[in-house]
Amino acid sequence: MLSPFLYIDAAKDKGRGVFTRKKIKPGTIVEIAPVIVMSGKEKELLDQTLLHDYIFIWGERKDRCCMALGYIPIYNHSYQANCEYFMDYTDQTIFIKTVRTIAGGEELTINYNGDWNNSEKVWFDVKA
Repeated sequence: MLSPFLYIDAAKDKGRGVFTRKKIKPGTIVEIAPVIVMSGKEKELLDQTLLHDYIFIWGERKDRCCMALGYIPIYNHSYQANCEYFMDYTDQTIFIKTVRTIAGGEELTINYNGDWNNSEKVWFDVKA
């Protein structure tokens, strides 16, 4: 399920991102996407490719990974995200839900840490 008012466009300094054509209320599920689940061994291989930036850690033990379909891989990161993502291991889906009102034309963002307001540095912000 992909809300018809979502679209992909250029996001300033971030490549592409997901945007909305209309105002969205808090608590709205805007997308439910199936995932392709892969093993930990396959994750090691993916970590050597560009897909590393688009996969999610998967499973109760966090010992696998998945590639989400739909727009899910295009949502950009924010430490004060306006959406949150949830994983359904049984149905093998990820869904995106708004955490505040989002204005028409605004980019929808998620926090790659999982919780919409988690300020722990993500991999691309950690200084090596």
